[in-house]
This record gives sequence, structure tokens and C-alpha cells, in this order.
Amino acid sequence: MSVGIIGVLYGLGTLIFMFSGMPIAFALGSIAVLFMFIFMPGSSLDTVTLNVYEEMANITLLSVPLFILKGAAIGKSRAGADLYLAIHAWMHKIPGGLGIANVFASALFAAMSGSSPATCSAIGSAGIPEMRARGYSPRFAAGIIAAGGTLGILLPPSIVMILFSVAAEQSLGRLFLAGIGPGILMVVLFSGYAAFRYKKEYKEALDTYNHGGKKSPYLDAMTLTLYDKFRLLPRVVPFVTLLVGVMVALYGGFATPSETAGLGGLLALCLIAVIYRMWRPSQLKPILSSTLKESTMLMFIIGMSLLYSYVMSYLHISQSAAEAIVALSLSKWALLSVILLMVVVLGFFLPPVSIILMTAPIILPPLKAAGFDLIWFGVVMTIVMEMGLIHPPVGLNIFVIKNIAPDIPLKDIIWGVVPFVALMMFAVLLICIFPSIATGFPDAVYGLSTK
Repeated sequence: MSVGIIGVLYGLGTLIFMFSGMPIAFALGSIAVLFMFIFMPGSSLDTVTLNVYEEMANITLLSVPLFILKGAAIGKSRAGADLYLAIHAWMHKIPGGLGIANVFASALFAAMSGSSPATCSAIGSAGIPEMRARGYSPRFAAGIIAAGGTLGILLPPSIVMILFSVAAEQSLGRLFLAGIGPGILMVVLFSGYAAFRYKKEYKEALDTYNHGGKKSPYLDAMTLTLYDKFRLLPRVVPFVTLLVGVMVALYGGFATPSETAGLGGLLALCLIAVIYRMWRPSQLKPILSSTLKESTMLMFIIGMSLLYSYVMSYLHISQSAAEAIVALSLSKWALLSVILLMVVVLGFFLPPVSIILMTAPIILPPLKAAGFDLIWFGVVMTIVMEMGLIHPPVGLNIFVIKNIAPDIPLKDIIWGVVPFVALMMFAVLLICIFPSIATGFPDAVYGLSTK
């Protein structure tokens, strides 16, 4: 049987297992073991556990559960609400300041947790009720929080970037650093849209009131004294200190990514113990339980995805697919467009973790041969996968929003995120035109060219 036919069967088998409702880890592991049994030597089945162990015996992966611990410690405390209230106090006079405050709070929280769903839940629990109370439409409020939550996989420390660094065999520190510029770009774009949409909704509310309609809370002025602002400021300082401390340790060369993850987790536990008095076993149990469950689930997916990739490589499926892509003789930007379109389609069905580990063996060799820097591509791919978190049918953040605001119709949430998906596409276009946004260094350093 030819490699092409085996590859098609492998792909179809994967889709069948995925759509059967089986958990992703078991679906990937099952199809991999099935093809090992049919197409590989019988002795290969005896080495399944050894192969999975060897693939996962990467020191970089140690940082995954440690960053999850850090995120759980912050997410299970009142840190998200306090962070949001303090930023809101200082930005409420800016047009659309409440929406912009949610974007900034999401960015800061994302930089501490590294998880998009955690960011979405923590900031949304406080932000959505506040925005709706101030007159923001449910669609607008849901869209801001869902989109802001996607920053969790772009701003360091990002669990998705950790996995990409393993799959692409690239420096995690450089990858984290490369994500900062695009992260700031996304914050600026989201904030700009929040201000634009606020002015539009404010004008509509004012016109309605002037024509004898009901007065919207949009039109109520909010006043906070300077004392109120400074009273809330200390709620932000400890967590900004945590963020800066972790970044200095990582980029200052004082600690490896894994050591930085451990330092971040320890500091987060210390902060919630000191600030929120969360030190009793009963209070720490939800944090540790959440960390254990999420880490186990994620590591299981990673392990099975690596086994899945190993089988693809052994059967020469990934090599043949890569050669077929190269044989198309596409221009470098056409090649990039086709690959990103494939990532978008996969995002309809799969989470970012699975997309990276399943596609890396196929797409990275052609991209490298075309002259693209893999650090730069890792950032672009992360932004594209962010879209998968907020576009249907599987957009995870959409369902997180539905969980914390069950009275907002799913249709409104979906329409609320559409403008932010368009902004992400625009961000990808900008990064393609100006590659240095995603490198932090001159284009020549990474051999990138927009020509």
C-alpha cells in the first residue's frame, strides 16, 4: 500500500475517532496504536510506553504544570476582579474606558496565567456584569471578554508557545520575547475597536433618550475621587510585581523557563496567602485540584499527540506530505497562506495544543525551506489559533462566556466576537508586512523579508 493511501486512511481515521465523541487524547492515541498494529512491526506495540516517555522527557514540558499552577493560584483568588476594578478606576473617563479596562485587565491577567479560558473566566466574571450595568450591549460585552481572553496564548508565559518550542525545536525564551510585540499590537487594536464601538452605542443611546426613549446607563456619569483611585492601586501592584519578577528572571538570564515557571508558581501562592489569606488546606485544595486535573489532561493530550506524530513520521506520512507541499512550487507567501488557512479550518474542530503537535512535522520543513523563521511563524500561527478560541463551532471562549453569562444568547456572543476575528486577521497581515513586530529585532536578524 502506498504512503499516500496510508496517509489518507490515517487522516480519515483521525476524523472518525474525533467525531465519535471520544476525548481528544484517547482519539489520537487509539488511531496511532491501530496503525502501529496494522502497518508497523508487531514489536513496535511493546515500545508504546517507551516512545511516549521519550517524547515527553523534555525539560521544557516541565514548565507546563508549573505555569498552570501559577494560573490556578491567580484564577481561584479575587485577583482577576481586583485587577479589573483598579484598571477601571483609572480609565473610566476615557471614551470606552470600561471596555478598554477589560482589554488591559485581560492582557495583564493573561501574562500571569498563560491560559485563555482562565483569563476569560476571571476577568469576565467581574467585567461582563459591570459593562452591562453601565449600558454596554450584551453582544459588545461578550465580544470584548472573549477576545481579551485569547491573549492568554500569545502573551508570555504561553502554554501553547511552550509546546510549539518543543515541536519546532526553537528557543522558548526567544519565542516568549517574540510574542510581546504582537500582544501589544492586539491590545491596541482591541482597545481602538472598544472606543469606536462605545462612541457608536453612546450616540445611539443619546439619540434614543433625546427622542423620548428610556435613559440608558451609558448616559450616567461616573465619578471617582483621586483617593478612590489610589485606594485601588495597591490591588494591582503585587501582581505587576509578580509579572515583572518572572520576566526579569527569564529574560535576565537568571533562570531557565522551567525554573521561571516554578518561581512564578511559588510567588503566586505566596501572594494569595499574604493578600487574600488563602493558606489553609481547604482553600488551597481547589487550586491544587484544578492544577492536577488540567495538567493531567493537557499532558495526556501532549503524550498522545507526540505518539500520533511519531507514527506519522515512521510511516513517512509527514515527510511525504511535506514533500507534496514543496512540490506544489508555491511562492513563499502563497505557501504561508495555504498553511494558515489549514490551521484556521483545523481550529473549527481542534484545540491549539493538538493542532501544533499534529501539524508541526508536516508544515515546519516546507516553511523552513521557504526561508521563514520558525520563531516568527510560531507567533503568527498562535494568533491564527487564537481565532479558533472565539470562532464556532468549537470556540472555547464562546462557551466560557456562555457559562459565566448564561442569559446572553449564544447568537449574540458569536456576533460579538466577529469584529475581533477580523482584527486578528488584520494583525496577521501587519505582521507579514512588518515581520519585526514579531521578532523584536531588525528583519535581517532572522532572515525575513516582505518581498
